[in-house]
Amino acid sequence: MTITDMTQDGPDPVRLQELLDRQDILDCLHRYTRGVDRLDEDLLRSAYHPGAIDDHGIFRGPVEEFIPWAFAGHRANHHGEQHYITNHTCDLDGDLAHTETYFVMVGRNKVGTPVTLHGGRYVDQFERRDGEWRIAHRVSMVEWTGGVTTPDLPAVDRKANGTVARDRSDTSYDRPLLTEDRRVQDS
Repeated sequence: MTITDMTQDGPDPVRLQELLDRQDILDCLHRYTRGVDRLDEDLLRSAYHPGAIDDHGIFRGPVEEFIPWAFAGHRANHHGEQHYITNHTCDLDGDLAHTETYFVMVGRNKVGTPVTLHGGRYVDQFERRDGEWRIAHRVSMVEWTGGVTTPDLPAVDRKANGTVARDRSDTSYDRPLLTEDRRVQDS
């Protein structure tokens, strides 16, 4: 904390609220990426306000229609995918926020090249309603795409260290986190 962040009585409450708002918005973006990657409808839905608009270019409509559309596409085309978010800007204006967040999506394809890559930006309007920041309108802009081909490589023999799944059986949902030794003991 710097001198400019302090008042006589402690941290500047306006600055502190701004930091909390920014973190809540970033947490929401992370709920989105995890929800899509785990095909977790409840988690993904928690990133949007009811009736929010999502514009993915090839789909534009309410979130209630976007989620089943997105999940159907991911299930049909990928064994799994990972969405990474990187650069992020956030302009706060009361209960509105305008953000731009860069993303990279990596999908393990069911057919064609083994891996598909997309890069682009989420341009979002967030709104705080009843004290909670969520997406009210999203434009997802894919700016580049590509595929990765790999030579046939021998299978890697490694010990399983958790469950990789596109549902709530994925190890990331375990509370408490179970080590492989505990999984065997608890079976």
